[in-house]
Amino acid sequence: MPDAYEKAGVSQTKGDLFVEHIKDMVNSTKTPGVLGGLGDFGAMFEIPSGYKEPVLVSGTDGVGTKVLLSIQMDKHDTIGLDCVAMNVDDIVCCGAKPLYFLDYLAVGKLNNRIAVEIIKGLTEGCRQSGCALIGGETAQMGDMYDDDEYDLAGFAVGIVEKSKIIDGSKISEGDVLVGLPSSGFHSNGYTLARKILLENHDLNDSFPGIPNLGLAMLEPTIIYAPYILRMISAVDVRGLTHITGGGLLDNIPRTLKSGTAVIEKSTLPKIPVIELAVKEGELDEHSAYRTFNMGIGMVVIVPEKDATKTMSLYPGARIIGSIKGNDKPSVELI
Repeated sequence: MPDAYEKAGVSQTKGDLFVEHIKDMVNSTKTPGVLGGLGDFGAMFEIPSGYKEPVLVSGTDGVGTKVLLSIQMDKHDTIGLDCVAMNVDDIVCCGAKPLYFLDYLAVGKLNNRIAVEIIKGLTEGCRQSGCALIGGETAQMGDMYDDDEYDLAGFAVGIVEKSKIIDGSKISEGDVLVGLPSSGFHSNGYTLARKILLENHDLNDSFPGIPNLGLAMLEPTIIYAPYILRMISAVDVRGLTHITGGGLLDNIPRTLKSGTAVIEKSTLPKIPVIELAVKEGELDEHSAYRTFNMGIGMVVIVPEKDATKTMSLYPGARIIGSIKGNDKPSVELI
């Protein structure tokens, strides 16, 4: 069976064709504002017109130890999408529209097939989020990584009108928390998840609701940014929380200026692979909710009157709680 590189029609022995193929994939993400081309020493992007007081919002993140699963399974075509998602879904929490993305790939030894698969995921993530992949760096670091090892990180920049920045200052008692379901672990909690699930199980094992454990653990992170931008245009979005490291317990207070986010546990989606990790790891509630997203990848805080409209803009969205009181920012599980 031809591998991903052969499917792309590029021979690993033909370096020039490899570079051209990479350029084609990167150019497929090009948006208005991109200046220059791939290979320039600096990536350039022209600030869009139409903003009175434009504010640039930036973020950087990686994919953590999820990359070890990609290496172990020799499946690399979604890890780039994870990397984009972790960055653009962070900056959209300020109300920012993603503009461009840069990646950093460190390898022990460059493998063209794997590089193509990684970039395939990066470009797909950029297309989904409406931003351009305008540059990056690939570093061969044989003294630090084995030949088949690599790490991946990224950097995203977005833009928002200063008067429309979402900073949580408008959140008040009675506002509701609309949860957007996750697809799995996303790109957090993998050190613990791997320790629990792979200590006694094989990546090809199956469980109820999990046809293949490895694929379930590699399920790509959802890119919420385009949905969030539509919500911002349609309703009064007062706060946004990307549920990453720290889970629901640590991330929601980052959005609040005051008040308690009361979350009804029974409303959260049941994600089989997360449920399996919690059960087999015998995790207490506090540990589970501080490590995994527990089925919710993004929380949108809106007035109660806007809840129905908000939920209509994302499949499976549901009310998971509300804001009570005006005390120190916190989360209460009921």
